Amino acid sequence: MVYFYLSPPRAEDYPRTRDRGVVMNKNDEKKYYIVAQDILPEAIRKTAEVKELLIRGEASTINAAVDKVGISRSAFYKYRDGVFAFHRADHDKVITLSLLLEHKAGVLSTILNTIAAEQGNILTINQGIPLQGLANAAISIDTSGMQVSIETMLRALNLIRGVNKVEVIGES
Repeated sequence: MVYFYLSPPRAEDYPRTRDRGVVMNKNDEKKYYIVAQDILPEAIRKTAEVKELLIRGEASTINAAVDKVGISRSAFYKYRDGVFAFHRADHDKVITLSLLLEHKAGVLSTILNTIAAEQGNILTINQGIPLQGLANAAISIDTSGMQVSIETMLRALNLIRGVNKVEVIGES
């Protein structure tokens, strides 16, 4: 499942008028929501896709990106400042992973090498003593230099032989 951050409507999108009854102060603090992709309107999902195409360099202009995705430029401009893919909004943070590992030589080393290959900066490592062939480990990672999404890195870690479980247990 893919998640997105959504920001609330901007005050300038809803001018103060008597007939609408909308009262928003431009100084109000923005609030964000994490919303599952499958409940979002198509225009918002496609806006996020356009932004991703531009970030990855798969489209060189907004016109090319909106044509590729099948959304109007006006719809893109309407939502672009309020929609961010979760992993993009989550970049530049420290995350803590909890892992359940089989007690086999090289498993933790492979995990650390995988994180380093994705440009994750490992801050702390804590591994417990293996019990019944399994060990718990916690790893804190600075994600600011990562070239891939956190979701992609988690999938790569789950594919390592000897890794039984990986989950994000904290972020800051």
